[in-house]
Amino acid sequence: MSEQLICKNVTLGYEGIPVIEGLHFAVSKGDYLCILGENGSGKSTLVKALLGLIPAMSGEIVRSEEIADGVGYLPQQTVVQKDFPASVREIVRSGCIRRAKLRPFYNKEEKALADENMARLGISELAGRCYRELSGGQQQRVLLARALCATSRILLLDEPVTGLDPRAQADLYELIADLNRSGVTMIMVSHDVSAVRYASHILHIGSKEQLFFGTKDAYLNSRLGRSFLITETGHDGHPAGETAADTAEETSAEEKSGVSAKTAAAAAAGAGILAFGAGAAIYKYVKRGERSDR
Repeated sequence: MSEQLICKNVTLGYEGIPVIEGLHFAVSKGDYLCILGENGSGKSTLVKALLGLIPAMSGEIVRSEEIADGVGYLPQQTVVQKDFPASVREIVRSGCIRRAKLRPFYNKEEKALADENMARLGISELAGRCYRELSGGQQQRVLLARALCATSRILLLDEPVTGLDPRAQADLYELIADLNRSGVTMIMVSHDVSAVRYASHILHIGSKEQLFFGTKDAYLNSRLGRSFLITETGHDGHPAGETAADTAEETSAEEKSGVSAKTAAAAAAGAGILAFGAGAAIYKYVKRGERSDR
């Protein structure tokens, strides 16, 4: 099937209490889906469900065979993660952990894949640098390269520009758009409505009266879309003098949780590589050996 991911009338929640109800959407290869919604609307809960960390209370989440091996995940960063004492090379290679399975070293192909993705994201010269010494924008590029090592088919990005300065935000958005144009499917959760301009599709979640899934153009022309964007930015999302169609052509593109990034605090337990668990937000630190020099 062309769809990589389908949510069929999904209800999500905790301890029998729904947080989101009636979700129905599909993500096809090459899509750039932006997930919007008010704080507390259930965006983080949806992320956990898409990663397989929590089950749906009802409905069904269907993943194609193409992404059965997982979703590349770029999580929101915590202070602990930003200060993680590992090299850029180690962090990027840790995206290959699922490929390596129980093997205590990275093979030649995995090292080459990490090098390829560092080059792709323009961070090859940073390979030997300590991750915590980098700027916020550089750190996000490192984590994107890591996510691409896990899978190059579909990436789930959770608030990727949070905490970045405006220039770094713009650079990261352009980088993500370039990856999408190269064929990588993008699912981005964002509070930043600037992300809308890059998307091909929008999923707006909230109450039953505030659910929307469709093209960006349809969202910009919907009552919900106009209302949300005006509330957030003071305008309807169309640049001055442009229509929704013009904007669409310009570019194609919480609540309660028993599973969170808090286990990242385990960094104090010892040296290792930060791993976001293949396609999941389970953080763990693993010491991996090297068979040969870097």
